[in-house]
Amino acid sequence: MPIDPDAQRVLDLIRETGRPPYETLPHAEARRLYAAGRGVLQPEPQEVAEVRDLACPGPGGAIRLRAYRGVGAPETAPCLVFYHGGGWVVGDLDTHDGPCRALANAARCRVVAVDYRLAPEHKFPAAFEDAAAALRFVAAEAARLGVDRARIAVGGDSAGGNLAAAVALAAREDGGATPMPAFQLLIYPALDLAMTAASYQRVTEGVPLTARTARWFRDHYLAEPRQALDWRASPLRAPSLAGLPPAFVLTAGIDPLCDEGLAYVRRLDEDGVRVAHLHLADQIHGALTMGRFIRAAELIVRVSAEALRDAWSRA
Repeated sequence: MPIDPDAQRVLDLIRETGRPPYETLPHAEARRLYAAGRGVLQPEPQEVAEVRDLACPGPGGAIRLRAYRGVGAPETAPCLVFYHGGGWVVGDLDTHDGPCRALANAARCRVVAVDYRLAPEHKFPAAFEDAAAALRFVAAEAARLGVDRARIAVGGDSAGGNLAAAVALAAREDGGATPMPAFQLLIYPALDLAMTAASYQRVTEGVPLTARTARWFRDHYLAEPRQALDWRASPLRAPSLAGLPPAFVLTAGIDPLCDEGLAYVRRLDEDGVRVAHLHLADQIHGALTMGRFIRAAELIVRVSAEALRDAWSRA
């Protein structure tokens, strides 16, 4: 498969430094390694108009949040509730601080990042439950948070995209307990934890997220294999996607998650949901958090911001 030269530089760096695959490590060491990558792979974080740490109630205790207001965003602004990637096992508010700042500035909005519980200490559906609780909190406290209640989107990368899609489905399914987002921003999302798509056969070595790595993350998250059929874990498994909010979906060609993202786009379209799709055929999974090397990270932020602003202009 053709690869972006910038992404190839990242692969060369990983090989030169001897960084081991995540699936060869204990989960605590994988977390440390992933967090350390921030300083190497990400550019200096952008200045924003405002940033503050918060917390909200959750089913397993308080959930840490980080709220941003982008430069140029009004005091009361539309909001993106953002769920970080990391396979439900690694990642936190700090690993995605840079992308959240960039999105807040580019979309001139507020972003509330969610530090949901991680596996394997907290198995499915803990992360999903925290994701939904955070959205309910932002909606309920919109006035205090400076959020336009009618223009709240959900989004995230990878496992975070999974949580955003699942929360949007929950808003349709739970009788109003979870507020319906105005939009869903899904950046190379994990959407089918059965992991049967053909891209799992194509992407098996040489990149940070291979099929083996994805299954390692999945097996830490799920308590038992049959949970992969639950739409809260696998939004692509929902019988219908009708009635969901408009979506933007980004897929990467060199990514085991690629084909399930493409399938989700098709199903959204078939079920009458307005969807925009950008496919980066020569890009690897994780590009958003590799912006010091991969210039396409800026493209992902810019196009995501345009999609958010367009959705909010229609809300």
